[in-house]
Amino acid sequence: MMDLLTSPEAWAALLTLTALEVVLGIDNVIFLSVIVSRIPAEQAKRARQIGLALALIFRILLLSMLVWLIGLTAPVITIKGLDLSWRDLILIGGGLFLIAKATHEIHAEVEGPTDGEVVASRSSNAFAWVIFQIIVIDVIFSLDSVITAIGMAQDLRIMVAAVVIACAVMYLSSGPVSAFVAEYPTTKMLALAFLVLIGVALVADGFSFHIPRAYIYTAIVFSGAVETFNVLAKRNQRKRKVAAQLTEPPR
Repeated sequence: MMDLLTSPEAWAALLTLTALEVVLGIDNVIFLSVIVSRIPAEQAKRARQIGLALALIFRILLLSMLVWLIGLTAPVITIKGLDLSWRDLILIGGGLFLIAKATHEIHAEVEGPTDGEVVASRSSNAFAWVIFQIIVIDVIFSLDSVITAIGMAQDLRIMVAAVVIACAVMYLSSGPVSAFVAEYPTTKMLALAFLVLIGVALVADGFSFHIPRAYIYTAIVFSGAVETFNVLAKRNQRKRKVAAQLTEPPR
């Protein structure tokens, strides 16, 4: 253990891998923020805690099963000359799930939820359904995250430490992000559009067509910055309107 603590290479690997895991965790935080927005606030907080705890557990379990995980990359079926492994199939299935879920949520935002959906969002089954969806996405994102970690670091202790730190950062950021999405509905639509984009990237990865994540995250950061300016502009407009009403002389 002391050799790791005193090794510059180990610290460099930990910092690099932690930064990468935090970036990869953005997908998870966005999904959590959107998915818990349809249940009551007290349940939403508990769902976030459960979801992030499961994300940490799945990542550590996968890291402890390296031999099994490596076996997931072996081809199992061939479609028109394209070899697909269990990892590819999981990524394709997860990407399609994300696209379908985000599209359904966008439709609900545009058309408005039906009476049945409003009742369902307040029922006890809604919480269980949210947890189930979080588990599905945690498995997908954990698989992608852990395979990346294995490719960057050779020591299991470094990988576990990076994953734990990244999950802690995700936990600290998930609350503010969820509150922001709930307060400003336009950001939810933007987040749903990101989920469609991420789902497409997962499906492409499954078919061995890699879309550099830097492109996706750059688009997310740029769009998020533009939306932040829009929110600030609307907030200042409301303040000016209220100030004008207060200073307006009575008729």
